[in-house]
Amino acid sequence: MRRVRDRLALVGLRWRLAGWVTVVVLLCTGISFVAVYRGTGSQVRQQIDKEISGDAGDLAHDLSLTRRATPARVSRAADSYVRDQSFAASSTVLFTLVPGGTTSTNRPELFSQSAPDNTETAANQAQENRLSRKLLTTPDGYSTVSLPDLGELRVLKRSVRLRSGLRITVGVGEPLSAVKHAQVGVARAFILAGLLALAGALLASYLIGTRVSRPLRRMAAVAARVDAGDLHPRIHDPGGQGHEVRVLAEAFNHMLDRLTEAFAGQRAFVADASHELRTPLTVIRGQLEVLAGLREPSAAEVRRVEYLVQAEIARMSRLVDELLLLAKSEQTQFLRVEPIDLAPFVSELWDGVSLIADRRFELGPIPQGTLRADPDRLAQALRNLLDNAIEHTAAEHGLVRLQVTALAGRRVRFTVEDDGPGIDAAQRERVFDRLHRTDAARDRATGGAGLGLAIVRAVAEAHGGSVAAGESPEGGARLELELSGFTLARGSGPRPVATRPVASGRRP
Repeated sequence: MRRVRDRLALVGLRWRLAGWVTVVVLLCTGISFVAVYRGTGSQVRQQIDKEISGDAGDLAHDLSLTRRATPARVSRAADSYVRDQSFAASSTVLFTLVPGGTTSTNRPELFSQSAPDNTETAANQAQENRLSRKLLTTPDGYSTVSLPDLGELRVLKRSVRLRSGLRITVGVGEPLSAVKHAQVGVARAFILAGLLALAGALLASYLIGTRVSRPLRRMAAVAARVDAGDLHPRIHDPGGQGHEVRVLAEAFNHMLDRLTEAFAGQRAFVADASHELRTPLTVIRGQLEVLAGLREPSAAEVRRVEYLVQAEIARMSRLVDELLLLAKSEQTQFLRVEPIDLAPFVSELWDGVSLIADRRFELGPIPQGTLRADPDRLAQALRNLLDNAIEHTAAEHGLVRLQVTALAGRRVRFTVEDDGPGIDAAQRERVFDRLHRTDAARDRATGGAGLGLAIVRAVAEAHGGSVAAGESPEGGARLELELSGFTLARGSGPRPVATRPVASGRRP
C-alpha cells in the first residue's frame, strides 16, 4: 500500500507541476492579452484622432480661403468641398455649421428631420433624430457619441473665425468600428495562440515533470526496499540530472550508509548486552542448581553461593546502570552545568582515586581557573579514564599519570597516561564504542563490560567536547578528554601538585 501511495504521489507531482505551469501560462497570456488588447485600441483611437484632426484642419483651411465670406458663399464652398472628397472618405462624417446658412455635410440624414424609412416606425425615427442632434450639441474638441446606423462615432468639432469675422463650426467624425475590428482580431489571435501555448505547456510540463521525478521515483523504490528491511540498495546513477538531484542522491546514499552502520551497531550492541547479561544469569542459575542438588548443604557452601550470587547481581546492576546512563546521555536533561573551580576539583578527585590501588600515581600542574561543566558527569568520566589506566597497568609499579592543560579558545584538556600494553592503532577509534574490548585479555573476570570509555565519550559529546586515544611517552595508552568553557584565572599559572611518594614500590 505504501508503494502504491508513493507512486500515486509522484504521478500527482507530475500533474501538479503541469497544472501550475498551465496556471502560469494562462496568467501570463491573460496579462499579455489585456495589455495588447488595450494597446491596440489606444493606438487605433490615436490614429483616428490624428486622421480626423487632419481632415478638420483641411476643411477649415479650405473654407478660410472663401472670398467675401458670406453665410451663403461659405455654405456653397462647404458643399463643394464635401462633393470633391474621394471615395475613401465616404466612411468619414464631415459637416459645417454656418450661422444664417445651411448645414453642409456628406451625411444629410443625420442633420434633417426625415420621414421614417420603409423598415422603421415613427418612434424609431424620432429616437434617431434625438441621437442625431448630439452632433450639434457636443462641445468643441474631441468627443465620442453613439449614432444610429453608425454606432460609436469619434467626433472633433472646431470653431473657425473667417477673415470676414464670420465664425463657423467644422466637424469631422469617424466610426470606431475599426477599433472593435482590430481588438476582435487581437482576441482571435490570442485565443488561437493561447490554445497552442496551453497545449504545448501541458505537454512540456508533463514531460519535464516525468524527467524531474524519475530520480525521485528511484529514491522512492529504494526507500520502499529499505522499509522492507533491505539496507543494501543505493542510487548509483542519478540519471544525468542537475546538480541539485545529484546532491540529493548523494545525501540519500549517505543517509542509507549511516542507517546501515547504526542498525549494525544496534544489533551488535544488543547482542553484546545480551551476552553480558546472560553470563551472570548462567552463573547464578548454575550455583543455585548446585546448591539445590545438595540434601544438607553446609553453612560454608551456602555462604559461598551467596557471595557468588551477590557478586554477579552487583555486576548486572552496574551493567544496567551504565546502559541507562548511556541512554540518558542523549537527553537534554543529561547535564547540570555549573561553574567548577578546577584546581580543588581535580585535587579532590585525584585524592580519592589514588587510594583505591597500588600504582605510581603522578599528577601534573593544574591551571587555575573556572570550568563550566557538570561536576558529577565530569568526575565520572575522569574516574573511568583513571580506572581504565589502573586496570591495564601492573600492580605496585604501574604508572598512572594525569595532566591538565589549558588550551587556546577557552578549552582545557585532561590527559591520562599509563605504561601498560597500550592500544593498537587500529583500535583507537573503537575503544570508545559500547561493549567494545581491545583484546581477549579484558575478559569478564576483570569485571569490565566495555562501557567505561563509551560513557567518557558520551559525557564529552554532551559538553560539546571530544575524546581521543593515542600512545603515551611511556609506551602505554594515552587518553585525552577535551572540553570547552574554561576561563583561566588572571595573574595565576598552573597549580603545582607534588607526586605522591612511593615506598618499596607501593603507596603508603
